[in-house]
Amino acid sequence: MARRRGLTICTVPGCPAYTDRGRCDEHRREAEQARGSARQRGYGTQHENRFRPGVLAKHPTCVCTETHHGHGEPCGQPSVHADHHPLSRRELVAQRLDPNDPARGRGLCGPCHAKETAAAQPGGWNA
Repeated sequence: MARRRGLTICTVPGCPAYTDRGRCDEHRREAEQARGSARQRGYGTQHENRFRPGVLAKHPTCVCTETHHGHGEPCGQPSVHADHHPLSRRELVAQRLDPNDPARGRGLCGPCHAKETAAAQPGGWNA
């Protein structure tokens, strides 16, 4: 039988709403709108046609070796995300380097990509 979590107060300071996870529905919608679309965040045609396919061709299986992900050798699951590494997309743009160069990425599976994003951007995707 699935166990249900109790309700907690929204994580946005001053919001009295109860929710079953993090932010209340209203603040979750606001955060998504502030985040912008993938295109607004810089993931356009070059990302879709050059970076992502190039990275996934180079790394068809997850290359994550982070011990905080629960493994010390390459994960080996099928790669589904093209992750900028070792510099983030923001860092590449700030240094005026091509963020769509497949050499600047690695292939990760879904769980490893989520854990890496949570570790690298603890304030969330918009941090």
